[in-house]
Amino acid sequence: MNRVELAKGIYHVGAVDWNVRDFHGYSTPRGVTYNAYLIVDEKIALIDTVKAPFAGELLDRIRDIVDPAKIDYVIVNHVENDHCGALPEVMKHCPAAKVVITEKGRQEAAKLYGGDYDYMVVKDKDTLSLGKHELEFIPITMLHWPDSMTTYLKSEGIYFSNDAFGQHICTAKRFDDEVYMPDVYYEAEKYFANILMPYARLIGRAIGRVAGYDIKMIAPSHGVIWRSHIGDIIARYLAWGAGKPEERIVLFYETMWGGTERMARAILEGINKAGVPATFYRLSASDRSHIMSEVLMAAGLLVGSPTLNNGMMPAVGDMLTYLKGLRPAGKLAAAFGSYGWSGGAQKDIEEMLTKSGVVLEEGLNLDWTPSAEEIEKAEAFGYAFALKVKAKCAPVE
Repeated sequence: MNRVELAKGIYHVGAVDWNVRDFHGYSTPRGVTYNAYLIVDEKIALIDTVKAPFAGELLDRIRDIVDPAKIDYVIVNHVENDHCGALPEVMKHCPAAKVVITEKGRQEAAKLYGGDYDYMVVKDKDTLSLGKHELEFIPITMLHWPDSMTTYLKSEGIYFSNDAFGQHICTAKRFDDEVYMPDVYYEAEKYFANILMPYARLIGRAIGRVAGYDIKMIAPSHGVIWRSHIGDIIARYLAWGAGKPEERIVLFYETMWGGTERMARAILEGINKAGVPATFYRLSASDRSHIMSEVLMAAGLLVGSPTLNNGMMPAVGDMLTYLKGLRPAGKLAAAFGSYGWSGGAQKDIEEMLTKSGVVLEEGLNLDWTPSAEEIEKAEAFGYAFALKVKAKCAPVE
């Protein structure tokens, strides 16, 4: 098989899932990779496995290098199924291997996969000698599960970063300097927004823990391996983690008979007059995980829906449920929409936005289809909201 070598005796042995298009609600139009790494030394270590259906491919890649039965350690950085689903099958082929894992990971793995494995529980900064190479284990609790751990290979400066610095993208090559970087950066930001946003405040501390390390390569569990743009992706992570908002507004809505859409377009005109960049999405024609990548750094959020059965449209409820789980805290937000003989959508939207941790501003609710005067009112609403975003993002003197 085609061997991908990170350094002498260190191999990528994972799988590329070109066809998957949904990752528990996160759209993956470019597919997903399940990265695993093999280190061949006096002792042999496998870092992570793959999603269960790809166990055969993983084992074939290992066999092309070494007999799986000779593996001494299977290092589990994360027990989630996309990282560790193949563990039971792998352990059938390397029954003498120790499973290196955190205590929380051991508890989770026992529940998820069963198996009476020889667990080697490690703690923060514990090390493991393979001979010429030494591994150091650095837990990153809640980035994004309680068990999450990273592994640092000191001799080569390779940081096996688990979910951090990952991207859901399939490419024919494995390294960042071999692929089209604008796509990779977009997918890295989208990944952060849809996976790590709820834990963004932990990012700076996690990166700080390896700040003094000589990192020549970052090998994540998904996507390309970073070897030429390491400083850039770390800087982006620090910015995303700090959550300092940019002067931008994301507007998304759904419409029934066009009234709320007319409002949305007028609001957008007002935002444009104020000179604030904005993105504009009708939910039935848009991808929610792409919208979340826009929400990540935007300072303002506007949500619109007509009233249906005394509540918001189902597509809006779906998006706000997703948003609430990712908790884009601190952003300015407001609701708008139209209604017929009774309202309800705006109240529901505002309740969901409040639960998402945003700062709720006064919204705009109009009955039936908006008149010419009300369209002007909607435009003024957008203008006023944009000024609030400007004020929020203004530098402190």
